[in-house]
Amino acid sequence: MSIAKRAIPDATSIEEANQIVRGNWLNVIEEHHLKYSGNCQVNDILDIGCSVGVSTRYLAEKFPSAQAVGLDLSPYFLAVAAQKEQNLLRPNPVHWVHANGEATGLPSDSFDLVSLAYVCHECPARAITGLVKEAFRVLRPGGTIALTDNSPKSKVLQELSPVLFTLMKSTEPFLDEYYMLDLEETMRTVGIVNVCSILTDPRHRTVTATVPY
Repeated sequence: MSIAKRAIPDATSIEEANQIVRGNWLNVIEEHHLKYSGNCQVNDILDIGCSVGVSTRYLAEKFPSAQAVGLDLSPYFLAVAAQKEQNLLRPNPVHWVHANGEATGLPSDSFDLVSLAYVCHECPARAITGLVKEAFRVLRPGGTIALTDNSPKSKVLQELSPVLFTLMKSTEPFLDEYYMLDLEETMRTVGIVNVCSILTDPRHRTVTATVPY
């Protein structure tokens, strides 16, 4: 909730802020996939670092005919995610997988969309590279990878007071590594193409790219 409210402080409610933040993110994913996928449908979605399943549920609602999988390293987060999903009647129930995002154990070429939402800033640079490589492996040719997170080019983040920035860094031990890493170039180095980065709200960027045929 704080992610959305901080990004859209003038929103009248958390719900409105979430609709803007998550809506912009989902629209960018959909537009990228339509433009670069070669008419491949989104049938299988993997949400790496899904936590309690917030981003996974948004993806499942955006692509209701797809099978969505939420994956996380924490069995406790996944238990909460599964509990929240219990009373939701979906044509395709979300599956929850306990695994390391850098080595998921899932089959190669098995997903059309891989999402990492607010995950990368929590990781050292080597782990981000590992996550991108694993996403590349499990995506089908023409599949889309979408990473959304803090934007180094955000004026809001650049103009934070030293006190607030220090406070933010106190709970984010890998923030400097994340900001120093050229995420777009990391994706290209792995072999991913059509890398696009856009500011989807005042604080966050969404980076989308395609696995080549």
